Amino acid sequence: MKTIELNVERRSERGKNEARRARAAGRIPAIVYGAGKATVPISVDRRSLSDAFRGGAGENAIFLLKLAGSEQSRHAMIKELQKDPLSRKALHIDFVRVMMDAKIRVKVSIEVVGIARGVKTDGGILDMVTREVEVESLPGNIPAHLPVDVSDLGIGDAVRIKDLKALEGVEIVDDPEKVIVHVAQPTLEAEPVVAPEAAETTEPEVLKKGKVVTDEEGAAGDDKKPEKKAEKKEK
Repeated sequence: MKTIELNVERRSERGKNEARRARAAGRIPAIVYGAGKATVPISVDRRSLSDAFRGGAGENAIFLLKLAGSEQSRHAMIKELQKDPLSRKALHIDFVRVMMDAKIRVKVSIEVVGIARGVKTDGGILDMVTREVEVESLPGNIPAHLPVDVSDLGIGDAVRIKDLKALEGVEIVDDPEKVIVHVAQPTLEAEPVVAPEAAETTEPEVLKKGKVVTDEEGAAGDDKKPEKKAEKKEK
């Protein structure tokens, strides 16, 4: 892994006010600790750090911190990077010192290569189970990522950590049986259930008060009235 040189300045003070002044001046407050030595407060030029990340510096990048105004330098890695939740700008960095001749353990991200046969031809689903693998190596041998070729995977096939290709100078110390990626069966969509059409029902007509009488109803009514009159005359 390439070492990235980064010029830093020592901070004379700590605290929120000093950190605000550093950020206003375009610098990021930081500290360097580890390797059995005292913690040193420093600041990093924001633009220089951004250029380093744009140049390909990953999560396990090795920095050579060069202290301004002196001949001092120290290899370090970013242990924690605090960012503003809205602007995503770096607020503070914790650097941890590393010895280039001493092995360290870090987590390296997995990079999927190719398109699985089971996905391409059978409509399966590629399920990424493990995204990082723990390795041990010298700082200079840490890989940027671990490639996993999934081209030959059919439905039901999987790649485990033990299937990863060995890299020179890098020892994988994670569980060898842990699944990294596998091809699952396609999800079958259930056919929609069509509800039977509700039987048409005819509601009985309700005769409301004030309903207009039809001709037929009127005629029937007229037939009844003469009958009553005839009965009265006979008496």
